[in-house]
Amino acid sequence: MYLELAGFGSVALIRSSDLRFDLLSALVERWRPETHTFHFPSGECTVTLEDVAVQLGLPIDGSPITRVSSFTDPAAVCYQLLGESPEDGDKYFSSIKFTWLKAKICGLSATATEGELMCAARAYIMHMIGAVLMPDANGDSVHLSYLPLLADFSTAKSYSWGSAVLATLYRELCRATKPQVKDITGCLILLQSWALYRMSFLARVSHQPYLYPLPLRWTTRPGIEKLSDVPIYRLRIEQHAREGFIWMPYRRPEITNVVPSSALVDSHIWCTNTQIINFNVVEWYHGNRVLRQFGTSNLSRVRRASWGIITA
Repeated sequence: MYLELAGFGSVALIRSSDLRFDLLSALVERWRPETHTFHFPSGECTVTLEDVAVQLGLPIDGSPITRVSSFTDPAAVCYQLLGESPEDGDKYFSSIKFTWLKAKICGLSATATEGELMCAARAYIMHMIGAVLMPDANGDSVHLSYLPLLADFSTAKSYSWGSAVLATLYRELCRATKPQVKDITGCLILLQSWALYRMSFLARVSHQPYLYPLPLRWTTRPGIEKLSDVPIYRLRIEQHAREGFIWMPYRRPEITNVVPSSALVDSHIWCTNTQIINFNVVEWYHGNRVLRQFGTSNLSRVRRASWGIITA
């Protein structure tokens, strides 16, 4: 109930991942940091606000994810919103370990009070933010700055969590293009699922059920099937993307049948041109560069988003 109220009800259903890092590496090779788009034989394309909303069910319109990112008394914040503090001996900690959050969630009793359920829901969302949606290089903790945004669940849903996820993914894709970088974080489940729905020839799976949220199609058995390496993925993209790239996969009946109408309510801002924010991560979103993904070539459809930030 609380996960749904906060806007994380759909994405919370993703409990596992089956990532193909060779496929992700092949995608990074096609990424252009100056435009935040992939360059394929079929043309220019990218992961958009539509993909975040339709695949994950996260809100993409609303207040930006930006607030106080440091606290004079982090333990007090944790006691207030999580019911206890993970670092009683450290007055100035700034992140919470996943192991502590998991223990908090698993330790919930069958007779838990409403307050304890709310604390556990916040712990679950924090773990999801740090492990799946907006992970950083540490890989074992989530920054405390997200926690105050979850104080009131109905208010939490008014934040543009989806645009923050996309901003983080863009930043990571740009970082991964640097020759000295050997890793990538961000919402890789979204990135991989985006690629598989638009380039189905990469998966070679025709019998997987369509589920919601959409990445579940690739995380349930039998998964993506056969593994390939970077050269094979590179060759498949080069040979098949020109004719095999699906510009509007979400209009297929088997997908529209499982996507809730709530994922489409902000479709008027999918092709906007704006900045997307996750605290100190600020990236440009160029929806107007990939209008073909929205079934249009008409710039008059580009709208201003109501995120309290500059749009163009």
